[in-house]
Amino acid sequence: MKKKRKKPLELTVLIEKDEDGFYIARVPALRSCYTQARTLEQLRTRIKEVVGLCLEEEEPAREKFVSVERVEVGV
Repeated sequence: MKKKRKKPLELTVLIEKDEDGFYIARVPALRSCYTQARTLEQLRTRIKEVVGLCLEEEEPAREKFVSVERVEVGV
């Protein structure tokens, strides 16, 4: 009997660049899932590793990505 193959899990990853030039990635569906790297290539490798570790500890939130928006506020 063949094992049923699981459908790959698709998660939204938010990537930003800080003032020191590091890329920072976080997965909103997993509370403590984030990492950083000097290059996007390194970051993509690291975030996949971190997602695997986070999934061992928690179930991802079942939220649907809608958009990313910037707002301007007076301070």
